[in-house]
Amino acid sequence: MSEQASKKTPTDFLNGILGQRVFVRLNSGIDYRGVLSCLDGYMNIALEQTEEYVDGELRNRYGDAFIRGNNVLYISAL
Repeated sequence: MSEQASKKTPTDFLNGILGQRVFVRLNSGIDYRGVLSCLDGYMNIALEQTEEYVDGELRNRYGDAFIRGNNVLYISAL
């Protein structure tokens, strides 16, 4: 493992995926997919071109969505 890879922090990862499509899972089990437009230190997330999935099924499409950070279980790049 290279030295640079071992020094990468979660903040580095999140800054690296700004403007890219992401998958966000909430504590409730609801999933969102969209373009990560911004986030803050509390993990509050703003998504564009957002799709909401419940039990794996597409339920809604939103232009923009704001997700409060305390509801986020994880974020993954697509």
